[in-house]
Amino acid sequence: MLSRKTTEVNKNISSLDRSGCFSIREFKPSMAHVLSLHVFLSSQTHKTSSKPLKLTKRTNESNTSISIAKKGLLSPLHKIQKLNLEVSPHRAVSAVRLMRIQFGGAFADLLNEKGKGSGDNEMGYVERTLGFRTRDLDDRDLRLVTDIVGGTIRWRRYLDHIIGSLCHDESVFRSMEPLLLQILRIGFYEILKLNMPPYAVVDENVKLAKVALRPGAGNMVNGILRKLVLVKENNSLPLPKLEGDDRAQARALATLYSHPVWMVRRWTKYLGQEEAIRLMMWNNSDPSFSLRANSAKGITRDDLVMQLNSLQVPHEVSLHLYEFVRVKIGLQNVIRAGLLKEGICSVQDESAGLVVSIVDPQPGDDIIDCCAAPGGKTLYMASHLSGKGKVRAIDINKGRLRILIETAKMQKVNGVVATIHADLRTFADNGQLKSSKVLLDAPCSGLGVLSKRADLRWNRRLEDLEELKNLQDELLDAASRLVNPQGVLIYSTCSIDPEENEDRVDAFLVRHPEFRIDPVDRYVPPDFITKRGFYFSYPVKHSLDGAFAARLVRTL
Repeated sequence: MLSRKTTEVNKNISSLDRSGCFSIREFKPSMAHVLSLHVFLSSQTHKTSSKPLKLTKRTNESNTSISIAKKGLLSPLHKIQKLNLEVSPHRAVSAVRLMRIQFGGAFADLLNEKGKGSGDNEMGYVERTLGFRTRDLDDRDLRLVTDIVGGTIRWRRYLDHIIGSLCHDESVFRSMEPLLLQILRIGFYEILKLNMPPYAVVDENVKLAKVALRPGAGNMVNGILRKLVLVKENNSLPLPKLEGDDRAQARALATLYSHPVWMVRRWTKYLGQEEAIRLMMWNNSDPSFSLRANSAKGITRDDLVMQLNSLQVPHEVSLHLYEFVRVKIGLQNVIRAGLLKEGICSVQDESAGLVVSIVDPQPGDDIIDCCAAPGGKTLYMASHLSGKGKVRAIDINKGRLRILIETAKMQKVNGVVATIHADLRTFADNGQLKSSKVLLDAPCSGLGVLSKRADLRWNRRLEDLEELKNLQDELLDAASRLVNPQGVLIYSTCSIDPEENEDRVDAFLVRHPEFRIDPVDRYVPPDFITKRGFYFSYPVKHSLDGAFAARLVRTL
């Protein structure tokens, strides 16, 4: 799967639990309340003005309001099955999904292993949220939902700047109700980034606003989108100029390339302004994915390529790892065809596969994988053991370990995978388990995977890095206690930030002089090797996720 320790992080860190994994503060209190209130307000279509409504007040007319339960199910007394064939399916689904992401009920990635059911699931959310259904989503609609949701989230800061500039009053933008804002973001993204025909974008989003909200909301969407069309045609988009001191330029770049200001300042400091811009452009591009053929089931890359050809999915073989194939489009076809469910292949970035190459799993090895869930690296290492040896996966999250075991069975590697439900930092103290190969794929900021994780950039704070660095140090200390003399500890992240990578290794070596750096040049191509012998995958240079790994040998 898209296995990163940050894959399930969708809100800021509030505290760190004892697992060595995140304790997350999720903002999920008001999705049902917001949507319940929204349905009530929508039912008052002809009783409200065209002013945007604030979804911050509770209504006392509980007999009129439709209550949406926590799971999103309408009360049987109010079940609505209205079919609206005028509203664009992909826009309705995109708007509702963006709402769910904003209020903590969903992730940015539409793809899931339910495959054929994903469109039905999304339309079900539309019905429960807006009170009507559109026609069913076809394959083109599903692709558009993925593009629009991911793109709208990536470009949020940029889009909001222009939307706010085109509103006649800043207070109008700041008080805009969430669903109306999402509809505008979709329209702006379609016109500015997808270059869709403006007349169609205006017409379709006006329809959605009128049906989902009220006629006045449709009029507002119409007016603002038409302003956008005009300023775009006149090449006069209200964008900031890159001028002034470093702070002013960072703010301008943050708007122009839609990233948090703190990230822009940090990357400018470490990379220089030109390289920071290239990195942000990469983060805003459509991501590509890699599929790993499951050799443990006897599936070769050639077998996988044949399957992809039969599904008419464009692809190219990896230049770095034999089992891997890159896919830019068509991943939904792969999922719907059941290739993941049947264990024929997994979605795994090559940057993660190269970390496994540095571990160098061989038949008969006994390997410890710390903070292992969701288990992408665990399963790939297990596939290299040829049924001999063991990968022991430690994680605090019992549910995720259970999923790991189920996936191991599906991929036919369960015989060499054992799970340990424990806090790494306390588990390492008991001295009951040691190994000559220990992998610590540490929780990190995920700054190397912002292309795939569209929403992650908005859910990270500079303060998170300090908490993460402390956690990474604690985990490294704990993992080192599991390493046999002459054994190796591999420390890896999916971050490109030196303070989470080289700096953590340097601090560790000061605390643990019994370890030394073992250069990775025997395990990965030269292009990925730093001057100090570390592994580093850089998105702009390698067209892969950003990743880091250090191989540390225990000499005593």
